[in-house]
Amino acid sequence: MKKTILALAFTALTALSAQAADKLVIGTEGAYPPFNFVSADGKVGGFDVEIGMALCAEMKVECEVVTQDWDGIIPALQAKKFDFMIASMFITPERAEKVAFTKSYYKAPMTHIAQKGANITDFSNEGLKGKVIGAQSGTTQAEYATATYPDLDIKLYPTQDEVNMDMINGRLDVQIGDMLPMMDWLSKGDGAKCCELVGAPIADPKFIGQGAGIAVRKEDTDLLAKLNAAIDAIRANGKYAEINKKYFPIDIYEMK
Repeated sequence: MKKTILALAFTALTALSAQAADKLVIGTEGAYPPFNFVSADGKVGGFDVEIGMALCAEMKVECEVVTQDWDGIIPALQAKKFDFMIASMFITPERAEKVAFTKSYYKAPMTHIAQKGANITDFSNEGLKGKVIGAQSGTTQAEYATATYPDLDIKLYPTQDEVNMDMINGRLDVQIGDMLPMMDWLSKGDGAKCCELVGAPIADPKFIGQGAGIAVRKEDTDLLAKLNAAIDAIRANGKYAEINKKYFPIDIYEMK
């Protein structure tokens, strides 16, 4: 009798473990349109989210999406609040010391955004003397700003929306941002009223790394391999292109 009860208990535990293994939690920021955002009805969407769900479908696992403030997103992954993180995070050596990254799932340079009519042409530390520079804290844009403009007044914000709002309100002269979301903000959002892209794209690999990657905990090597295979699969079967087309006029995997 005891053996039967133990056998049943073991079977039940095995079934629960298998069920848990078939469900993953995706972490994203939820404040970085068009890559990730929370809509008026509370749903999380965007390019990152749709790519994440497409990868789950390819891996044949059920997934749910949760949001996490950017500054705490790597600690939250390490604390197992979610299984993998897809939030337009550039792959850099410093971040790779803390988490493991998949291959890049898109590439994008950074850019300067200035107030319209500012006629800024010199983007050196001396050329922007007296200007107030903004960026989102904890990002490669913030790293670029502080490294490139040591003598300037640099303001860092918890979210990209707050950077954009201060640009609209004229509290910033220039901001450093990812080119793709900035293009979206300037063409479809409130940025069209105040601001414009200026200067050449910022493509220094020291800051933009190898592109944006999906992060997992270092010990989750099986999941990392499955995600890399799934990225290749959705590129090959057209699902990536289908999602890409909804948000961007160019293939952001190849930037062409």
